[in-house]
Amino acid sequence: MPVNAPIYLDYNATTPMDPRVLEAMTPYFLDKFGNAASRNHALGCEAASAVEIARQQIAELIAADPREIIFTSGATEAVNLGIKGVVESPFYAHKDHHIVTVRTEHKAVLDTCAWLETKGWTVTYLPVDANGIIDLKQLEAAVTDQTVLVSVMHANNETGVIQPIRAIAELCKVHGALFLSDATQSVGKEQINVADFGVDLLAMSAHKMYGPKGVGALFVRRRKPRVRCEAIIHGGGHERGLRSGTLNVPGIVGMGAAAKLCRQEMSTEQARIRHLRDELQRYFCSGIRGIVINGSIEHRLSNTINISIDDIDSEVLMRDIPGVAVSSSSACTSAALQPSYVLGAMGRSDEQMAGSIRFSLGRFTTENEIALAVEAFASAVSSLRNNVNS
Repeated sequence: MPVNAPIYLDYNATTPMDPRVLEAMTPYFLDKFGNAASRNHALGCEAASAVEIARQQIAELIAADPREIIFTSGATEAVNLGIKGVVESPFYAHKDHHIVTVRTEHKAVLDTCAWLETKGWTVTYLPVDANGIIDLKQLEAAVTDQTVLVSVMHANNETGVIQPIRAIAELCKVHGALFLSDATQSVGKEQINVADFGVDLLAMSAHKMYGPKGVGALFVRRRKPRVRCEAIIHGGGHERGLRSGTLNVPGIVGMGAAAKLCRQEMSTEQARIRHLRDELQRYFCSGIRGIVINGSIEHRLSNTINISIDDIDSEVLMRDIPGVAVSSSSACTSAALQPSYVLGAMGRSDEQMAGSIRFSLGRFTTENEIALAVEAFASAVSSLRNNVNS
């Protein structure tokens, strides 16, 4: 059936900004326009105060010390700062140039590691099983006392699969390796406590949790252990010397407001979204022949389902349903129109990768939208299969 109004089911690519976040940001575009580094007058002090309030709000979301929050332009920069900043630190120079990561990491991690390989670093890329989860025994074999850093994302952006973060942190601790987790897809969606998780660095982004684009943050542990990290952007010594540049005050305020809302509403929101996700999964599995769910059923984000449909090219299918916004792979790689390396690492066939679609739900998804989307997809799949068989 035709879909008259756009139905947005691509929350893992970006979330719509919550109107309450925009309301918090607006004054800092207009009357409260001061530079947070200009503390010799009222406007600058007002901006600086707003930044620190936001820092506190973000720290509270992940149970961190506000001094451990470093603002960046987004999660990609946060990942780059976390990885490059650590490996450039003289404090870890006595160790071998060795990093461990996973084949299904976001390109922000994989491309950074590939660049480091050109600089003489050795990178071990761990495989995943058919469910998208690493083997802890393989991780234990890969990490040595000479490993500087292990980087494993909390939740995968394409499949929603959640890795065993606490167990990974314990293995890192045994060998004295630092542990960075890209939690871009899970901050604001899942309960995260950096002390409980045992992570040393954690990357996040505002636009994945109903905040603005162009702002993110890196958690850098201050104690037990204190993480040494070098700046990769120089020029003024902002953010405790780790990230120079005039702060994006409206964006930071928006990220803080988004974090506060997530902290207040996460439990109720998560249960509602999980119910809608499970309804979507049930409808697909019962109504469309040849559905395969990609990734662990048990260990995944509450909002995400990635499926492959037999005998269907997802790009063709999505063109036939322009009123429903979904993805065939991550937003950061879909422009390349190539098979998902994440699903490839999980052992999916070329046909399954070509027929894969990611549905990711969020705060503003409704039951009616789920019903309409299912009907639209079922009709389009039936039509495509009939055309092939006719």
